[in-house]
Amino acid sequence: MMQSQFDFVLAAPEIFLLAMSMLILLADAFWGGGRRALAYGLSLATLAVLFILTFLQWTAGVFGETFFGLFVSDPLALVLKLASYIAVAVTLIYGREYIQSRDMLRGGELYVLVLMALLGQMVMISAGNFLSIYLGLELMSLALYAMVALRRDHERSTEAAMKYFVLGALASGFMLYGMSMIYGATGSLDLSDIADAIGSGQISYLPLTFGLVFLVAGLAFKLGEAPFHMWVPDVYQGAPTAITLVLAAAPKLAAFAITFRILIQGLGDLTADWQQMLMIMAILSLAVGNLTAIAQTNFKRMLAYSTISHMGFVLLGVMSGSLDGNPTADASAYGSALFYILTYVLTTLASFGVIMFLSREGFECESIDDLKGLNRRSPFMALVVLFLMASLAGLPPFVGFYAKLLILQSLLQSDHLWLAVVAVMFSLIGAFYYLRVIKVVYFDEPVGENKGPIPAMGFAPRLVLGLNAGLVLLLGLLPGWLMALCLVVMRVSMT
Repeated sequence: MMQSQFDFVLAAPEIFLLAMSMLILLADAFWGGGRRALAYGLSLATLAVLFILTFLQWTAGVFGETFFGLFVSDPLALVLKLASYIAVAVTLIYGREYIQSRDMLRGGELYVLVLMALLGQMVMISAGNFLSIYLGLELMSLALYAMVALRRDHERSTEAAMKYFVLGALASGFMLYGMSMIYGATGSLDLSDIADAIGSGQISYLPLTFGLVFLVAGLAFKLGEAPFHMWVPDVYQGAPTAITLVLAAAPKLAAFAITFRILIQGLGDLTADWQQMLMIMAILSLAVGNLTAIAQTNFKRMLAYSTISHMGFVLLGVMSGSLDGNPTADASAYGSALFYILTYVLTTLASFGVIMFLSREGFECESIDDLKGLNRRSPFMALVVLFLMASLAGLPPFVGFYAKLLILQSLLQSDHLWLAVVAVMFSLIGAFYYLRVIKVVYFDEPVGENKGPIPAMGFAPRLVLGLNAGLVLLLGLLPGWLMALCLVVMRVSMT
């Protein structure tokens, strides 16, 4: 591995993204009336170049640490960054018409905020130190707070932004306090140094445990895990749907990255402690998410509680890593969790994309009843909803089935049979509210404003939505290559 304290090649995508964000901000300030299209086009071009840069790093094997261990470039970082670029690009394509019709583009500040949030996520994904983790987290969070509150004349969005900001600041404080406790115990903020210090057995156990509790609480908030899930349904429902998609997709990848970096790479010798906490939060997330979603009539709120339950499955994958130090079992468990989070983000993108495409000026398609009779109005959109709900429910042959199966296999491999049974039971409960949506789409009569034609979709959004839904089916039929990639990434990242 290349070792240099100032190897800017490793951080080339981050440097390029920062420069382009500043350029788009300046272009928006000085350009004339075409600035909306300009900011949109430059943002997509930036994401395309970022994808190429990161892919070239992957093919050239440009891995290593730089900036005195603050920044790490490894296979896990590159895979999650590539997925983040795709998620953000799809979000922008899906949301363009939505944000234009609601006067959310007074300038190009929305696109700059999206890119700055992405920059924060990239820093989190490549963080090798508590300092870079926290800086990336705050950069992402501040941009997301601003985006949720972007519709200043919209009371519900403002309320959601306030809730998100207050609870997010509290969670950041938890993480910062936990980091300070661990720093006090180990004398270092570098994750590899912390791992070495804990492995030596020469440090005090009590402050480590306290710090671990606060860190896990902060991570649970960012992932949307129960009992730190209070913000998820309110913010998902209150934010404009385009911003909800920004919140629901790429940030989950960054949250997973710092969870892996902190718990496995930094605090791996404390597995027996944090594994118990993750187990409790995973069960709570499955229970709260699935049981509460049944009572929801708002589609966005139902998807929010669905998110909580799915993040419970991710935690089950993380906590099922072997306690006996078996590298193969560990890589299998963590690879399953990575596969789950990647495929969940893929499905989430299309789910909120459907809501945006069915909405129109003066009408938000947020209620489940708004989907009644969708098959008669647009068989294409109805088929997309069918694919998505079936995948989220874990029905074969869609990718959600294979993702859940991998997590269950990891639980059985780590001798957590009862946890696998609990996960299956709550998955069966959760299938009810997904199947209810399919029933509404195909068998109910359209009512009210839903009797009219759906808003026209451009060629690019329709193509991307079709590809998005098609991948949900294709990855369910041919999941082997992605799972193999996840396993390789985890094996390399754990060495």
